[in-house]
Amino acid sequence: MAKISVKVIPRAKKNTVECIEEGKYRVRLTAPPVDEKANHLLISLLAKHFDVAPSRIRIVFGENSRQKIIELP
Repeated sequence: MAKISVKVIPRAKKNTVECIEEGKYRVRLTAPPVDEKANHLLISLLAKHFDVAPSRIRIVFGENSRQKIIELP
């Protein structure tokens, strides 16, 4: 399992995943950080970006923060 650092920017104009450097990403989300909407969208975007099932991705740290640690298969 690999771990990556993700900085989430909610309420963006469009959904994007940007690699800043090895293991560090910036993800812009159109969803607001309310009722787990942003976390669900984050997981689905990362699943599409890394071509894995969303059920295989989990937020290890920072569930209620903009800075998160994500575990990938």
